[in-house]
Amino acid sequence: MAIIKTLKGKKPTFGKNCWFAETAVIIGDTTIGDGCSIWYGAILRGDVHYIKIGNNVNIQDNAVIHATYQKSPTTIGNNVSIAHGAVVHGCTIHDNVLIGINAVVLDDAIVNSNSIVAAGAVVTKGTIIESGSVYGGSPAKKIKDISPALLEGEINRIANNYQTYAGWYKTED
Repeated sequence: MAIIKTLKGKKPTFGKNCWFAETAVIIGDTTIGDGCSIWYGAILRGDVHYIKIGNNVNIQDNAVIHATYQKSPTTIGNNVSIAHGAVVHGCTIHDNVLIGINAVVLDDAIVNSNSIVAAGAVVTKGTIIESGSVYGGSPAKKIKDISPALLEGEINRIANNYQTYAGWYKTED
């Protein structure tokens, strides 16, 4: 069972059909929607501000979700994949987004819907990612628009695959 810890009187809450790896850590003022999966070594630290996560979100191995004390909460929409080793800190991520492996999204950034933050990208404080685009680099800049094939083939495919993967673990001891 994941570490699920009440802190300062605030207990994490979560919806139906979620799966949390045994080494996932979910702390404090954290709300998780339906059909989400939190993978090995992922940490969601709702200790200094709230974290709100929508439905069908996967937070992959060793990702960190945090916020800034009394200033910048973290909000993640629906159908979002936060890939391995990513850091999502005090920002807003809208629906149908892929945050790539080892990407960093910092305080007060907004990642609009139907977008990809490429692997290794650093989205600096206050950056606004355009809907329907791919951003990469450090600091992250727009690389291109998202085609329908990329939206379906990456963003939706990965989110749906993680529903399947979590199902494998739900059926094992």
